[in-house]
Amino acid sequence: MTTLTPAKVLRRSRNMTFVWQILGLLLIVGVWWLCTDVFKVKPQYVFPSPKDVWEEFYYGFWGSGPQDGKLLLSVGNSLRRVALGYVIAVGLGGIMGLLMSLWRPLRETFGAYLQGLQSVPSIAFVPFAILFLGLNERAVFFVVILEGFIPVALAVSGAVLNVPPAWRTAGRTLGATHFGLVTRVLLPAAVPNIVTGLRTAWSFSWRALIGAELLTSNLGLGRLLEIGRNTSNMALVMATIIIVGVIGALFDLLIRTLESRIRRDYGLEAGS
Repeated sequence: MTTLTPAKVLRRSRNMTFVWQILGLLLIVGVWWLCTDVFKVKPQYVFPSPKDVWEEFYYGFWGSGPQDGKLLLSVGNSLRRVALGYVIAVGLGGIMGLLMSLWRPLRETFGAYLQGLQSVPSIAFVPFAILFLGLNERAVFFVVILEGFIPVALAVSGAVLNVPPAWRTAGRTLGATHFGLVTRVLLPAAVPNIVTGLRTAWSFSWRALIGAELLTSNLGLGRLLEIGRNTSNMALVMATIIIVGVIGALFDLLIRTLESRIRRDYGLEAGS
């Protein structure tokens, strides 16, 4: 009788999850095809078929006409903006979060303000950014950085504060200076929770980017949604939504994989 180790059970579970996800996707596409091509529940311009959306993908990525290739260009512009904004947000948010964790007055004032701002939808900051910075790319960067900065700052502050007091005591007993305590005890111990905050910050930044691009004049995935709406091109709208979802899911999976690896290294998850 073959005995399954916990690692084999986990791998089998992941494989089954992947199979069910593929089957679910095929089911969705099949029902979509039935609704549009067989039963025709809505006119084609309102509810396009999978073939229409695929054509938008094809011409948007590989077409050679004067209006083709916009999807590819939009993906590149959006990824460039969110990558730069996210990196800046992580850097500034990490510094602010560390300062809040070490200085209580800052945590009880600025930290409380950040908690309140976190509940404000990112789209609400877009009009402010446009009026303050103009209808340009700087307004987009402002919203992306702000929406990434808040969760990173709060995550770093909370993660450092949640380090067990015994670890701080042990570090001081072993002769660590204040700087050494922060860099060699507190921050390494807080890494798993910080990475969770980085994943949240990515989701916030990505959603903020699409919302900001909807209302600005810079070509990107958000702007492409607005172009599709203005031209009544539902196939373009659906193709763009799919791309936004796929890119968001891929980056989330990447950070989730990193998070899982770190948690295993810290003994917080079973190994695979």
